[in-house]
Amino acid sequence: MLLPRYQYELLEAGCDEAGRGCLAGPVFAAAVILPDNFDHKVLNDSKQLTESVRYCLRDEIEQTAVAYGVAFADNHEIDAVNILNASFLAMHRAIDQLKLNPQFLIIDGNRFNKYKNIPHHCIVEGDAKYFSIAAASILAKTYRDDHMKEIAAKHPEYDWHNNKGYPTAKHRKAVISLGYTSYHRRTFKITKTQLKIF
Repeated sequence: MLLPRYQYELLEAGCDEAGRGCLAGPVFAAAVILPDNFDHKVLNDSKQLTESVRYCLRDEIEQTAVAYGVAFADNHEIDAVNILNASFLAMHRAIDQLKLNPQFLIIDGNRFNKYKNIPHHCIVEGDAKYFSIAAASILAKTYRDDHMKEIAAKHPEYDWHNNKGYPTAKHRKAVISLGYTSYHRRTFKITKTQLKIF
């Protein structure tokens, strides 16, 4: 069962990202502040939900949240600073968009680059433990999916409509036969040997 807050003394925002393991496209992140008494029977880690449920929950989250922000770091930034730091950068940008200044952050995962002077706590699998992180995972995932569907129209041969930039066999084969697009992460190497391994 998910919990509404990690602590109740300070105004708390949950943060999560989507797209770290992709070969193409940006990494998206979201930050969400929910009401103290928030409860929900369906909201959970975005990976545990169907696409249609995620989009329904996105509307509900945006209507219910005290504040939320969504941002990204693009593939060029990922190549420049590495995917971990780019994920933190996207989270910082999402926090920047909050209409209220949080006093405490809970972060999905086990690492985070400190945001200004705000205390934070990292929680492994936090998106399955706290509603605000789960809500952030929904927003990050759905907004990233929207973005990938949009750019998929420019490069249909990579099947981004379906794989959203993740390294499926079809996507990897397309990279090997056709090369990289301007949306690919050049530091995420793909070889024919990898195709045999997967």
